[in-house]
Amino acid sequence: MSKEKLQSGASLFNRSMDLIEGDPLEEIFALNLGDFLSEHLISDDLAQKIGKNVKDKSVSLKNQLKELISIYSLDNTLCVLGFSSKEDYVIYNSIAKTIVQMLDLDACHIYLTKENAKGLDKTDNDLVLVGSSIEVKGDIYSHNIGYTLNDKSFISEAFLKKETIEAKNPKFSHRFNPVEALNESKVKVLTAIPMHNNAQVVGVIVIESYVDRFFQDEYLRLVESTATLFATSMFLQKMTEEASALVVNPDAIIGDLQHMRAELTALIGDLGDYQQLFVQRLAAAVDAKGQYKVSHSQNTANLARLICKQLGLNEKTIDLIYYAGLLQNIGKITLPESIFTHNGTLSKEEWAKLQNHPNVGINLLMSINFLSEVIPYIHYHKERWDGRGEPEGLSGNSIPLGSRIIAVADAFSAMTADRAYRKAMLKNQAIEVMRKEAESKWDPIVIDALASIIN
Repeated sequence: MSKEKLQSGASLFNRSMDLIEGDPLEEIFALNLGDFLSEHLISDDLAQKIGKNVKDKSVSLKNQLKELISIYSLDNTLCVLGFSSKEDYVIYNSIAKTIVQMLDLDACHIYLTKENAKGLDKTDNDLVLVGSSIEVKGDIYSHNIGYTLNDKSFISEAFLKKETIEAKNPKFSHRFNPVEALNESKVKVLTAIPMHNNAQVVGVIVIESYVDRFFQDEYLRLVESTATLFATSMFLQKMTEEASALVVNPDAIIGDLQHMRAELTALIGDLGDYQQLFVQRLAAAVDAKGQYKVSHSQNTANLARLICKQLGLNEKTIDLIYYAGLLQNIGKITLPESIFTHNGTLSKEEWAKLQNHPNVGINLLMSINFLSEVIPYIHYHKERWDGRGEPEGLSGNSIPLGSRIIAVADAFSAMTADRAYRKAMLKNQAIEVMRKEAESKWDPIVIDALASIIN
């Protein structure tokens, strides 16, 4: 799927629909299921079933649906659906607070449609507040905060148009009625981001600033990707429930089973694509926060991929190391931007935060389940060949190969890029410096591979 189609919400379902009538299983299951993020979840049994003649078509289709349901599970994305009580919705408060912490915002609020806010749906509002970064006195849900779709607010407009709405000094607009419980009288900039994919809109994420500045594009794109992941995940959860009901229905007709199979295949593929876009935007936000003048994370990932190919690694491993390269500085996303713009000497506390940033990043990645395979590569990329690194003091080949590759790619990319406090080093200079430090800091074989690529 092209980036343009992905960002506009194009779905693989369109292609699947063209194939249903003839029912060529090879074509339907050849659809992209999300590259490495889901390819390892397809069993050999499913692969062997493709193209085989099965006497009972209904049984065959139901078995394929079972396989597709097993590919998608709540372990592969955020569980954000099926809540029935106020206590369940605490997860949304945590998500809103995480967004604020990552992007140096002042407030974040999450609204869901009444249909998706079970347990909070005794209201006249069409969009119901389910989570906020603001600490509200007492029970946040007792305030009955929300919007109707005909009240012409920024939030309802973003929902209806499926477009991000940015408003500077919103209090001067009739489309903004500040909610005192959410401290919205302080808001200078408000952005409403619809939680939608090609199939549906499920709610709106609102981010707010109390100072007169628009949000950086990299931050905004990251929240948009988060919103899309929410919408796709929620729709996929619903579809798997419907598919499960079809599987146990003895009267299910062939057409319904075929349609469900095509739609689930497409949705799983879409989720994989949206996850990849989320990773790329998360890396871009990390670079923006770290004040890099170039796309350091992207450059590191690209170079890591070239080193992997030079070493003859397989495609699956290359993919994992590439994504780890994108996210090796992810811990910086949770640090205040002021640390990176600081001109004086850092305090002990600030220095400790910077030194600890890989561990902060690991915690963040562990909460995003579909990225779990890249965690070891990131966790150990500050280790040294001589065993004097962090966090475990591993040495030599006991350090994961992916970590050794990322360490070299990260250092070379940093040395050959301009920073606010120094000029870039020439590539040949950087290679010479790293050669001298091989067998102390770096794996000599990885350094040789890097030298071959650069020269």
